[in-house]
Amino acid sequence: MPGWKHIVSLMLALLPLVAHSQTLRKDAEIGVLLGGMNYIGDLNSQSVLGRVNMAGAAIFRYDFHSRWAVQFGLAYGHVEGGNPDVIEKRNLSFRSHIIEGTLTLQFNFVPYQRGSYAQRFTPYMFAGIGVFGFSPKAQYNGNWYELQPLCTEGQGLTQYSERKPYNLIQLCVPFGLGLKCRIGKYFTVGAEYGFRKTWTDYLDDVSTTYVDADLLTANTEAMAATLADRSGEYEAGHTYSAGTQRGDDSLNDWYAFFGLSITVKLNVFDALRKHQKCDAY
Repeated sequence: MPGWKHIVSLMLALLPLVAHSQTLRKDAEIGVLLGGMNYIGDLNSQSVLGRVNMAGAAIFRYDFHSRWAVQFGLAYGHVEGGNPDVIEKRNLSFRSHIIEGTLTLQFNFVPYQRGSYAQRFTPYMFAGIGVFGFSPKAQYNGNWYELQPLCTEGQGLTQYSERKPYNLIQLCVPFGLGLKCRIGKYFTVGAEYGFRKTWTDYLDDVSTTYVDADLLTANTEAMAATLADRSGEYEAGHTYSAGTQRGDDSLNDWYAFFGLSITVKLNVFDALRKHQKCDAY
């Protein structure tokens, strides 16, 4: 995904500025957030609770005010779903790895003073903008198949001109709540739960209606028809006719990312260098 090359290039370009800025090192932190990721969409009945998978992120946070901070995160995880009770005969399932970059603004409910032992704990809320990459896959006979190129709902076919192939890189709006607490002079621990609003209904490759299996086979490949309608695996001989509801296109898919974090202030490295000089002396 070419977009991530630009993100990494930007981060590398900023490193010299961070390294040579005393003020930034004093008020900035780097760390990790480890936890889970799950999705809300057509294959889990639009439930907030779903299958949770491991996820993690590298984070950079700058506390520019006792009430405000800005945070950049680069996260990786995966989501999955399938066989909701409401339409179990569909027998559809998917898995998708997600890579996201987010920029969020945090508001501290309690003044959070850098280096202050009296004001070192606060709940906060956050919101911002992000970009994420995904690629839904389905497993069949022990093999995993990428679903987007198969156009399982007729995307790109002349008979379905209104259905365009969906992009695998999308924007999202991250928002949520968290807690953070300063431990000692340099470290901060926290917990965070955030949702990602997206503008795609194809995180799970399910959105609209079934299309004719012969049409899919003629224009793509036989595996497209096989993975578009898997109800025959649930009930022998069963198929859905073209036009039957496959998903709910009135609601876009969402996903959530949550976990525990630990960060360290950048000026800890200055303190370590001073300590080494003192020992040498």
